[in-house]
Amino acid sequence: MLDRLKPAKGAVQSRKRVGRGPGSGLGKTSGRGHNGQLSRSGGKVKAGFEGGQMPLQRRLPKRGFTNTFRTEYTVVNLRDLARVEDVDVIDPDLMVKLRLARKGMPVKVLAQGDLSRAVTIKAHKISASAAAKIEKAGGKVELI
Repeated sequence: MLDRLKPAKGAVQSRKRVGRGPGSGLGKTSGRGHNGQLSRSGGKVKAGFEGGQMPLQRRLPKRGFTNTFRTEYTVVNLRDLARVEDVDVIDPDLMVKLRLARKGMPVKVLAQGDLSRAVTIKAHKISASAAAKIEKAGGKVELI
């Protein structure tokens, strides 16, 4: 009965019409109180402003530093690669296709989990323990 569809009771409310006389309950000052910054048009306080007091963001000391040259890797564990079947060579493109890695990011393989079959794994970085597990399973490691 599509012609009888209507929103749930109380879901739709009419717009607040301010400045329409004393009988409306929102006449005269239109629900803004009397004086002060918030009663004025365009009157608002910017985020973080504490009334002229030194804001918290500026009171706290600066700490640390961000290395802008850092290389971020997508981490892929051996347990994720173990689930890939019917493939002899696993490279970053395949990992992106299987949603194990993010596109455009270098891949690092870590050693959580085990491999049960021989697979060639191509990646930008591989941890020493992961490389040992891959070679123990009869596979090969290729750095890109």
